[in-house]
Amino acid sequence: MCGIVGLVTKKEKENTIKLMNDRIKHRGPDGDGYFIDGDVALGHRRLSIIDLSTGDQPMFNEDGSVVTVFNGEIYNYQELKEELIALGHDFKTKSDTEVLVHGYEEWHTDLPKHLRGMFAFAIYDKNKNEVFLARDNFGIKPLYFAKMNDTFMFASEIKAFLDVPDFEKVFNESILETYLEFSFVPTNETFFKGVHRLDAGCSLLYKDGEIKLNKYFKLDFKEENMSFEDAVKNISDVMKDSVEKHLIADVEVGSFLSSGIDSSYIVSLANFDVNMNGYTKWCYENKKYDETMYAKDLAEKLGIKNESKIITKEEYLENISKIMYHLDEPTSDPAAISLYFVAKLASKDLKVVLSGEGADEFFGGYNYYREEVDYKFYNKLPFCIRHAIGKVASIFPEGRGFNFLVRRGEKLENSYIGVNRNFSSKMAKKVLKNNYELEAIHVTKDVYNEFKNYSNIDKMQAIDINFWLMKDILLKADRMTMASSIEGRVPFIDKEVFKVASHLPFDYKVTKENTKVALRAAAKEVIPTEAYKKKKLGFPVPVREWIKEGDFKEEVEKTLNSDVANKYFNTKIINKMFEEHVNGKKDNYRKIWTIYTFIKWYQVFFEGE
Repeated sequence: MCGIVGLVTKKEKENTIKLMNDRIKHRGPDGDGYFIDGDVALGHRRLSIIDLSTGDQPMFNEDGSVVTVFNGEIYNYQELKEELIALGHDFKTKSDTEVLVHGYEEWHTDLPKHLRGMFAFAIYDKNKNEVFLARDNFGIKPLYFAKMNDTFMFASEIKAFLDVPDFEKVFNESILETYLEFSFVPTNETFFKGVHRLDAGCSLLYKDGEIKLNKYFKLDFKEENMSFEDAVKNISDVMKDSVEKHLIADVEVGSFLSSGIDSSYIVSLANFDVNMNGYTKWCYENKKYDETMYAKDLAEKLGIKNESKIITKEEYLENISKIMYHLDEPTSDPAAISLYFVAKLASKDLKVVLSGEGADEFFGGYNYYREEVDYKFYNKLPFCIRHAIGKVASIFPEGRGFNFLVRRGEKLENSYIGVNRNFSSKMAKKVLKNNYELEAIHVTKDVYNEFKNYSNIDKMQAIDINFWLMKDILLKADRMTMASSIEGRVPFIDKEVFKVASHLPFDYKVTKENTKVALRAAAKEVIPTEAYKKKKLGFPVPVREWIKEGDFKEEVEKTLNSDVANKYFNTKIINKMFEEHVNGKKDNYRKIWTIYTFIKWYQVFFEGE
């Protein structure tokens, strides 16, 4: 795990690339490395995990004409190494990084298609005078780019651009409405004008001042006829293989653990083949949010170490600005802050932690998906009737039990933007001072067009993978682990695991009785508790209660009336929302928290720098 930065410019590079690299030192405190040649400068921060002695970067091919900086892990690097040696390539290290330079020599821009792992890398080809960037299939590892004042720049985190003289820090207000609707930034545009996220499964070629983007991987779902027993076996085999691959390291590996099936399954599989070095768990003072009893029970049965710690709301508030800084982009998911603290605790003993992200999106874990089963009868009504009922239901205030009728009264592409929808477009426009052309349905339309001939469950999974998973869940997982200089690995989010998941029949994912049906059956074979039955809490945070209490309440109320709030929001409306929540009249905590976290993020990057 590392961080990478780079420049292509005719202007000063040596000092700038070092400042950029220093800005992301938390991603790799074990060392740094640089390459400067002509107009190109590359920087690398190293967190030593594989080949501790000879894996320094930048790394070169035999004659030094191809150089790379790399963030991530290539889990099939040993197989690729053997293949490349057979093709005549000479390896000087045991590092997975070296397969990139030789793989590029052999396959050029098709290189990412050969890789299994999590990665974001840059390759400079001196002979062709081009820079090649790529991200893994699902965007586990981050990469951003911008071109300003004839300077092309890229980095693992946006904050690295702040030290580039040609970088112009301008707030991109145009995506504010979509942020409220999604509760995270759902576009490849960012809140920094001119800064773009390289999309998951994409590569970029920069040559002669031109940027060329290529989508080398696209989601697909192809249900296959198979017995339930075969489905379970396929899941068991691929998950065992994926966990084994994700355990490859020359340092100790541990795991996060919640009370649910996903992390329990991973920990059980890891312990099946190796003695887990340890894992951590986080909890809060409020017993409603405490998962430690389940974690301890599983740990005892597996014979492994379990650590937990209680976090107070005072500690939570004290760290919110620091967390926004590390996130780069705002998210209102309170679990981000839980991850920050659990990673901090794990970093005392470990450099690598496994985590359970991705299971819900791949294997059908959300209750929303069950509506396709639970309401088959209602869905058979003519659309015109459902639409009319939905129009009547939409008259009533949000949260009065009519949301289902409103959703089913619209075509899926006009109503579903993900499981975590926060503000409706109508409500977002009410709380914002300015009007914006970009709405949630404009952001999701390309995915819906791509999956127009697929089932509704496939469409919903595609939406949740492309947005909720790729642009929120994985963002906070990366940033919160890297804030404490540890590598987070996600065995569920693997190209081979997705192949298996994408071929499952619908009723092996979701039934009237349960979600992740086949996955739960596979997990049952190795989990020594009944965690496979339990609905996870997933690093919950009692924000709903905290914002009604004492100093926490005062801090939130103060922020909702700050200069930033007055600049972008109708403070009269958001204060009414806040008052309703505090007085128990309406549960508005998610909307309040979305606005609050945005303001705190804005204050860090546009008032604090």
